[in-house]
Amino acid sequence: MLFADIIGQEATKARLRQAVREGRIPHAQLFTGVSGIGKLQLALAYAQYLNCPHRTDEDSCGTCPTCLQYSRLQHPDLHFVFPIVKTDAGDTCDAYLEPWREIILNKAYFDLDDWHEALGVETKQSMIYEKESGEILRKLSLKSYGDGYKVMIIWQPEKMNADCANKLLKILEEPPQRTVFLLVSEHPELLLSTIQSRVQTIRVPRLETETIAHALEQRGLEAGHAADIARIANGSYLAALKKSDESEENRQELRDFIALFRDAYTVGVITDPNKKYESLKRLRQWSLDMSDAKVGRERQKHFLQYAQQQVRENYIRNLQQPELNYQLEDERNFSVKFAPFIHSGNVEDIMRQLETAEKQIEQNGNAKMIFFDLCLQMIILIKRKK
Repeated sequence: MLFADIIGQEATKARLRQAVREGRIPHAQLFTGVSGIGKLQLALAYAQYLNCPHRTDEDSCGTCPTCLQYSRLQHPDLHFVFPIVKTDAGDTCDAYLEPWREIILNKAYFDLDDWHEALGVETKQSMIYEKESGEILRKLSLKSYGDGYKVMIIWQPEKMNADCANKLLKILEEPPQRTVFLLVSEHPELLLSTIQSRVQTIRVPRLETETIAHALEQRGLEAGHAADIARIANGSYLAALKKSDESEENRQELRDFIALFRDAYTVGVITDPNKKYESLKRLRQWSLDMSDAKVGRERQKHFLQYAQQQVRENYIRNLQQPELNYQLEDERNFSVKFAPFIHSGNVEDIMRQLETAEKQIEQNGNAKMIFFDLCLQMIILIKRKK
């Protein structure tokens, strides 16, 4: 991967290039930051730049045999470690190199959920197992393919179990000659303190909103829509990609959100008994639709997270400070009339109910009971006065 292929992060790129040009190559570096900002991409581009025999001051040449092997993620001195779920395929990362290379080459920006999906597993309990430490030691003990550096990239090192992490302490402190460890982490605080003390930390910042918006426009999004998504993404290009790719899902979540609160308002506030009855029937059906097994718990959790975000945005809207709001156009249009009903008298309790429902779904609670109870709570809370 070339530095030129990476969106933004110019200061970090410059720092990495300068270190190579000056021959200051730390034996272990830790790239940290939130998801979707290009940490893994920076590690890959840095590894390629470090080993390219014809690099310029700005980037790898991209055409030499080394660069071509790196572009396919198949250089013999480039090694990967990442979380896996043990299956019949094997219990070390080598058994999963094909989907690993595929997700990097096809998606570039991805997170742990995307990786689980690529593996075809539903569980979230992926891990870097103890056996992997033996594989790391074995690979790095082999003679180098050429005159360059052997590079070991560990993605999500916080997923290493304790035995694996402890067995790597010595090689992290004293690696073989011309060997570089590149750790890519979103939660470095979960790493052993003894590992943190052995690496040089590179804190990768969030991307600029304008940088994300420009990248989205390059993908064909209309400028205004790209700008809205870039603001909501909060510095993560991956979050922006998911928001743009899930436009229909986002519209469905908005429709579900509107249906919940419109009917809760009708039942709680409107005096017409016929309208109350019809709205109560719709709420009952809404709770059944949301708890349908076809929806799935991840989708249910995602809606409850979305609802919390929209409640927050509607409450903030009452402050009359548009720069504090992060909504798409359809969401803003609904909030014009809805925002006054989210106020200091009910916002905390509404958020608490949504958070409780999310936690109960995560704990495999009965979805039908959870969502119908949520409907009843919203009827009570939406009519509460300031």
